[in-house]
Amino acid sequence: MNLVDLWLTRSLSMCLLLQSVVLMILCFHSASMCPKGCLCSSSGGLNVTCSNANLKEIPRDLPPETVLLYLDSNQITSIPNEIFKDLHQLRVLNLSKNGIEFIDEHAFKGVAETLQTLDLSDNRIQSVHKNAFNNLKARARIANNPWHCDCTLQQVLRSMASNHETAHNVICKTSVLDEHAGRPFINAANDADLCNLPKKTTDYAMLVTMFGWFTMVISYVVYYVRQNQEDARRHLEYLKSLPSRQKKADEPDDISTVV
Repeated sequence: MNLVDLWLTRSLSMCLLLQSVVLMILCFHSASMCPKGCLCSSSGGLNVTCSNANLKEIPRDLPPETVLLYLDSNQITSIPNEIFKDLHQLRVLNLSKNGIEFIDEHAFKGVAETLQTLDLSDNRIQSVHKNAFNNLKARARIANNPWHCDCTLQQVLRSMASNHETAHNVICKTSVLDEHAGRPFINAANDADLCNLPKKTTDYAMLVTMFGWFTMVISYVVYYVRQNQEDARRHLEYLKSLPSRQKKADEPDDISTVV
């Protein structure tokens, strides 16, 4: 019985030791994969914190098991296509307080449907491709950017899951309609359908052009009629001014009939 107890005790010790070694290996592996200038920790998944790391671009060696990714307060200026495509477990992405100006069409490909929170606030984004946020399920924060309010932005916000709340926080720095500059986008969208403005402008231009041609035709007809009337009047006055002569009784008629 003692031998059995001793064997069980040693087996338990070996199991604990083996587990410790495995955990150490996993922790070392995760730490070794952590991007330069970032801190990685495991708490309900791998958290990668790269805040205030003076990054000029998004690291391309992010661990595939990343769940939370903080890239805020850096000098990142763009989000390239498919930069997050391998992060299939990503839930939170913070890119606030950078200098982001450009977001490529497929920037969030691979994570659009898994993201729960996307923070792009306090950047320099004026416009994005109309498909940039396609299939995005995350609650997006895009306030404090110099947005240009136009049809593309209207389409982008309509495609986002939380577009109503997001639209309230978007302020038009500039707009296709000058009167909307400095106002919340939601007010601009309620005042006018920004996607119909080009069509309306074209219609107005066609109406103005047609009216111009119609005016020219009417003017020409009026001028032509008046000119003919003037010529006819002058011709009649000329005929009246010619000397008339009395026709003698035996003088044959001017018009003769040829048999």
